[in-house]
Amino acid sequence: MNFLFKSKSRTVHNFHDHDQENGNEAFVSLTVWRKSLLLSCNGFTVIGSNGSLAYRVDNYSGRPNPVVLMDGSGNPIFTIRRRQRGLRLMNNYYWLIYEGEVTKYCKNNNNYSRIVRSHEKRNVLAHVYSDNRQHKYVVEGSYTTRSCKIFDESRNVVGEIKRKDATGEGVSYGLEVFNLLVKPGFESGFAMAIVLVLDQMFS
Repeated sequence: MNFLFKSKSRTVHNFHDHDQENGNEAFVSLTVWRKSLLLSCNGFTVIGSNGSLAYRVDNYSGRPNPVVLMDGSGNPIFTIRRRQRGLRLMNNYYWLIYEGEVTKYCKNNNNYSRIVRSHEKRNVLAHVYSDNRQHKYVVEGSYTTRSCKIFDESRNVVGEIKRKDATGEGVSYGLEVFNLLVKPGFESGFAMAIVLVLDQMFS
C-alpha cells in the first residue's frame, strides 16, 4: 500500500493543515494504517495529512503489554499499560497512558490517564480519566466498524474515528486503514493512544 510519504524521516507533532470539516470547525485528519513499516513486525503507521510519517507502533502482536507509541523518528511519546482488577477477565481490565516511555519498574510516575471500558450503555465504549480520577472524555460509537467519537466534558467532539473513503473504482481499504480526525487543541498523539487502547479492547 502506498501512502505517498513526502518524508519517512520527518517527524510531525503539530499539524496545521486542517483539511477536514466536522460541523463548523476544521479537524486535523490523520490516516491510520493497522500495519508496521517494519517487515518483521505488526503495529500501526500513522500518516499526517501532508503525507509525512507522524506516529508509529512496532512489535505489536496479540495483546502486548506495554505498547509504546512513537513519533515518526522513533522517539517514545506515550506508553500504554494494561492492568487488571480482581479476576482475570477481559471486563476487569483497565488501561493507563503515561507520557514518554515508562518501564514496569517505574512506580513513581503519577502523570497518567486511565481508560476504563464501559458496560453501562451499548454505544458508550470507554471513559477517560485524569491521574486524579477526574472524568475527562467519553468514547461513543463502534470501534469494530471504525465509527466512533471522543467527547469532552462539555459534549464537544474532540476526536473521531471514521472509515476511509476509497479513492478509485474497485479500491476498498476495509477496516485496516481508517481516518482519525482531531480537533485543534486536542493532542493528536493522545488521540492515537486512545485508538491503541480501543484496539486492545475490541479487536
